Amino acid sequence: MVKCGSSFTFNSLPVDLAAIIDHTILKPESTAADVQRVCKEAGAHLFASVCVNPCWVALAAFELRGTTVKVCTVVGFPLGANTTETKIAETASAIRAGALEIDMVMNIGAMRSGDEVTVRNDIRGVVEVAHRNGALVKVILETALLTDDQKVAACHIAQQAGADFVKTSTGFGPGGATAADIRLMRDAVGAGMGVKASGGIRTLEDLRNMVAAGASRIGCSASVAIVKAATA
Repeated sequence: MVKCGSSFTFNSLPVDLAAIIDHTILKPESTAADVQRVCKEAGAHLFASVCVNPCWVALAAFELRGTTVKVCTVVGFPLGANTTETKIAETASAIRAGALEIDMVMNIGAMRSGDEVTVRNDIRGVVEVAHRNGALVKVILETALLTDDQKVAACHIAQQAGADFVKTSTGFGPGGATAADIRLMRDAVGAGMGVKASGGIRTLEDLRNMVAAGASRIGCSASVAIVKAATA
């Protein structure tokens, strides 16, 4: 498993800040020009990755060639209700197109039903194909739809299934990341697994709060404004 613990210490250097940000563009109306712009921004600021919808993976990989910025994409997005076979196929297709990071939505309905076996097998199926091809996996819990006990259980399941990160939100659900959820998730997985805060992170102060709570990766679309604010 990739070691993605919360060892990051916030400071004002933009290169350090950028290194934990997934620069994100997931709106359905985004155009090719929008994706190209986001990739250009990511290359200029050296963000950790650009997170795009699956149809844009090949374009993002082309635009980011020669940079250190990885291509991230989403699987089972945004509901998590696809079959495991579909999620596995999505993952394999995305990796062939150039993705190196997979943000998968877990089976939220199964989690809420108490069907932990289905949730675990769903995550494990994606993890196996991703890791076999050198990609890492972040599991989106959609925390706003879960109780605290369910969040903790989902973190443990994702860890047991071999995922590299747990992640708060899709950004399309009823709520986004909170510092309380990040603390809960970090406590659940310990220091050896990544915790990604995503959903509603728009300011430098938002990012500071998430890192202080234990986040080791941040997903946001306001990435450029946040980096600029850090150097203002």
